[in-house]
Amino acid sequence: MFPYLPISSNDEKEMLKSIGKSSVEELFENIPKEVRLNRSLNLAKPMSEIELKRHIKRYAEQNRNLEELISFLGAGVYDHYIPSIVKHIISRSEFYTVYTPYQPEISQGTLQAIFEYQTMICNLTEMEVTNASMYDGATACAEAAIMACENTKRKTILVSKTVNPETRKVLKTYMHFRDIQVIEIEDTEGVTDIENLKNKIGSNAAAVIVQYPNFFGIIEDLQQIEKITHENKAMLITYVHPIPLGILKSPGEIGADIAVGDGQSLGNGLNFGGPYLGFLATTQKLVRKIPGRIVGQTKDVDGKRAFVLTLQAREQHIRREKATSNICSNHSLNALTAAVYLATMGKKGIKEVAYQCTQKAHYAFSVLTASGKYKPAFTKPFFMEFAIKSEIDIDIINQKLLENGILGGYNLHRDYDKYKNTMLLAFTEKRTKEEIDRLKALLEVI
Repeated sequence: MFPYLPISSNDEKEMLKSIGKSSVEELFENIPKEVRLNRSLNLAKPMSEIELKRHIKRYAEQNRNLEELISFLGAGVYDHYIPSIVKHIISRSEFYTVYTPYQPEISQGTLQAIFEYQTMICNLTEMEVTNASMYDGATACAEAAIMACENTKRKTILVSKTVNPETRKVLKTYMHFRDIQVIEIEDTEGVTDIENLKNKIGSNAAAVIVQYPNFFGIIEDLQQIEKITHENKAMLITYVHPIPLGILKSPGEIGADIAVGDGQSLGNGLNFGGPYLGFLATTQKLVRKIPGRIVGQTKDVDGKRAFVLTLQAREQHIRREKATSNICSNHSLNALTAAVYLATMGKKGIKEVAYQCTQKAHYAFSVLTASGKYKPAFTKPFFMEFAIKSEIDIDIINQKLLENGILGGYNLHRDYDKYKNTMLLAFTEKRTKEEIDRLKALLEVI
């Protein structure tokens, strides 16, 4: 395959001749002239292959990565350590060339990988069933909301403002085209406002969506929310970060009906924002409402362990009107990555990662707020992210940090008007005491 194919004027004539056209204009004659661009594209002059490679390389060199920067940026995507075995296994050709098991009887390797992934997600969330992975956490959340509406026959979704703002945007887009109302629950002191939830939940509420830990890194008390939700015969959807589930109560223990989240933290690199994977786990009662597919385990005619597509409630397998979702694929390679990571870390490893994140975040909180120059935005218990307030614009602070090789925190004012000059910082197990102390020193100088 050639990376760059220059086309000469003679090549153009030959191609037009082969399709019975005399010019490019004639090729597009069916497109009305009033909707055409009617000018040349704003592109540079043609380049040779060697010139083009140099040109693109100059653009690529403008990117800065975490090999050279120390990251304290979280807000949904996290710089966790990825054991080397993860990339070694997923780079095997039989894994990275696999798409989706259209012929399940001969796709045993793919099916087993998905089955193991499903098993581990169920163990982590303590839910009963999960599907074969989804596009990302945001779309998984939207699919869970659709599930809840289908199951309750109601048309209103309540979502806390402490849920990731990008996830809420995706949710609203999905619900808009299904005529499902989305009502946001206000936050107070960084957590879901319980009184506001009580006032807004009604007889048409299909589900309440909360994040755990929430977007501000705070560990919300979900007992009250679970009680209010179920008393109103609505469903509780928890949007969870998978790493803290090593030490916190699981969605299953809390009483959630559906647990969703993004699997980026499970061995998937940051990759400039993707691709990631979404997970969706639920109860046996809702198994027929789950989107996508479920892989199950059985025995073949010789009595050997084998794998099958147990549930395929998607439009490519059943009548379109009976399909649960338009999810037509799954992120198998990303799901395999998560499975390899979870198998490598094990229960003890996940707990250790969670403990280290917590301890380093709490150390950072104590040193960054000690002088009083930066004040805590909230006083609630947090996992590995917390917000601090400054008298200086956060964008200015982050630019100064970047000049010193540090990727700073997330500017909460981008999404929350009331949190001006407030920065959300994340501390994973990769961050060292020296790096945190350096961040403290730079912030105080700024």
